Amino acid sequence: MTEISRRKDEHLELAAHGDVAFRGKTTLLECVELVHDALPELHLEQIQLDVRLFGRRLRAPLVLAGMTGGTERARQVNLELASIAEECGYGFGLGSQRAMLKDPAALGTYQVRSVAPSALVLGNLGAVQAARMPTSEIAALLDAVGADALCVHLNPAMEVVQSEGDRDFRGIEATFQRLAVELERPVIAKETGCGLSARVARRLAAAGVRHVDISGAGGTSWVAVEAQRALPADRELGQRFWDWGIPTAASLLQVSSAEFHTVIATGGINNGLDAARALALGAHAVGIARPVLQALERGGRAEAVRFLRGVERELRTALLLIGAADVASARSCPRVLRGELRYWAELSGSAVRP
Repeated sequence: MTEISRRKDEHLELAAHGDVAFRGKTTLLECVELVHDALPELHLEQIQLDVRLFGRRLRAPLVLAGMTGGTERARQVNLELASIAEECGYGFGLGSQRAMLKDPAALGTYQVRSVAPSALVLGNLGAVQAARMPTSEIAALLDAVGADALCVHLNPAMEVVQSEGDRDFRGIEATFQRLAVELERPVIAKETGCGLSARVARRLAAAGVRHVDISGAGGTSWVAVEAQRALPADRELGQRFWDWGIPTAASLLQVSSAEFHTVIATGGINNGLDAARALALGAHAVGIARPVLQALERGGRAEAVRFLRGVERELRTALLLIGAADVASARSCPRVLRGELRYWAELSGSAVRP
């Protein structure tokens, strides 16, 4: 087993069963109060949850966010989750395809089109790796898995805690500028659990990026994942930065001024009510990762589908109760911000809608 393969299996095991949640920090989605509509004039079953993302129609604005790849266990997880995405009409994200660069035999662990011929499939590559690769090589990586778009993930906090991680993050903005022009697929700037700030959002937009996945703090701490598998000399650093990051709700407010074409909200989305809150803060879709993996581990495919159908039912109910006939209406619905989130709103200049 290669070093990357071993790391991928450790990541998967910790994500499914480890103590890797944020400790003292939440998503702050609980600070979003949606305004009840007692006169919705809607039929529950007629509420339109479908959206179009990157040329594909999703039956609901849900993406099974990128988690894994590179090992046999990862292959099984990817195939199962991708087939669920196909069946339910959701999007599906691959984990980092870095393993494919080191070992061509890892390709099969990312190939899911056999079970998801019409689903939205998002490729995934680290920004540091993308900076060292010609655009043609990146395009070939996407072609090999039939990806509709590329997530270029930003994970400096995770890397500096990882004992074998990257330390040089120079040249990333120029890489986004290059890919925005040269890559003939949408490029999504994606954080990995620490969120995007207003300043970073402006820099990404100036570089030509039109799509982001904020992946905010409050759900799985990937710093915590790395802290648990780090060498003894690095564990203290991981413990110190365990709760590092911008909460998911705050990050959504932070990126609102950049007017991206697509905003995906991942990071601690565990239910349909939180999904509705994320939409009300400007998200076009939400990503769910760890809860789906845990449901799959707990009860197989049936349990994962049951969990996701529950999220969809909760989301539909929330839209009814705020009088939103579709996802676009939910994005402009009244909401009140409470507690700490109000300070983030003031920092980002986001108006509190009546």
